[in-house]
Amino acid sequence: MRVVVVGATGNVGLGVLRRLQREAGVEIVGVARRVPAPDAPAPYAGVFWHAIDVAADRAVRDLTLAFSGADAVISLAWLLQPNHDERVLAATNVGGLRHVLQAVAAAGVPQVLVASSVGAYSQGPKRRRVDETWPTGSIASSHYGRHKARIERMMDVFERDHPDVVVTRMRPGLVMNRRAGADLIRLFVGPLVPVRWLTRVPLPVLPMPPRAVSQVVHVDDLGDAFWRAVDRRAGGAFNVAAEPVVGPDEVAEVLGARWVPMRIAPVRGAIWLAWQLHLIRLDPGWLDIATSVPVMSTERARAELGWAPTVDAIDALREAIRGVADHEVEAASPHLGRRPRPPMAQ
Repeated sequence: MRVVVVGATGNVGLGVLRRLQREAGVEIVGVARRVPAPDAPAPYAGVFWHAIDVAADRAVRDLTLAFSGADAVISLAWLLQPNHDERVLAATNVGGLRHVLQAVAAAGVPQVLVASSVGAYSQGPKRRRVDETWPTGSIASSHYGRHKARIERMMDVFERDHPDVVVTRMRPGLVMNRRAGADLIRLFVGPLVPVRWLTRVPLPVLPMPPRAVSQVVHVDDLGDAFWRAVDRRAGGAFNVAAEPVVGPDEVAEVLGARWVPMRIAPVRGAIWLAWQLHLIRLDPGWLDIATSVPVMSTERARAELGWAPTVDAIDALREAIRGVADHEVEAASPHLGRRPRPPMAQ
């Protein structure tokens, strides 16, 4: 079996690579803007690499070559920054997936799996679970949600026009692990906010709106869900999240803090001002997602994929917080090349 992973050097991509490498007889092709050096360690080793920017004009041609002979393509490429310039984000997040889908059709790939998100869902309940049929119109104030909703519509059209291709949509909660902690600093916090004290000094209070309720999944469990969908050639949408649901009480417990309920408006206003002043990189749309999207049922993934998380949500969150405090970075990250190279012969 030949599986191509687009966005293979990102955090989720590494989780998928680690899972695929546990399976005998799976040939892995990685696609990234910056590819690892030839001597890079696992999980980069043993992967056939293509240096491709999915947003580039020539991406469809290059991707079609990379997808040749593939049994499945897993599309993970996504940008979260610079979130002050949505056109740059959309070029990769929306335009990049358009190029991937065009190349899937051109190369005759029988299955494409796309990383959507809980953030694709429209506003919904926090006290009961929703399944994969809940509307995916997302939250208009979030660029992340808008882009996830747009790719959902793109996949709708692709499914209609290419009924011979199995389209799989993974909708995970927040993806956590130690490396995710470093990503949280780089993508949302920025260098001006001190974070090393998080696991060393208890936080006195945690001001947080009661509706800021999220679901979490460990990156390796998400990688397992992707593999199971490939192995079973399972199509459709799958919610993927661990238990328990994470609310202010759970976050406060992990941080050793006392939760102080706050109204959404002042918290959102403070985030908006700090973002506008470039003091932090977190835009207020993320709070809107946390307080608005529904709680997902994961019954379909459990029943049809045989999937079950191995790391509970609290432990996954705790691992990410340690990564924030320690500025954890995947050991192999320095092995990424600085400039794209031509695709490797295969």
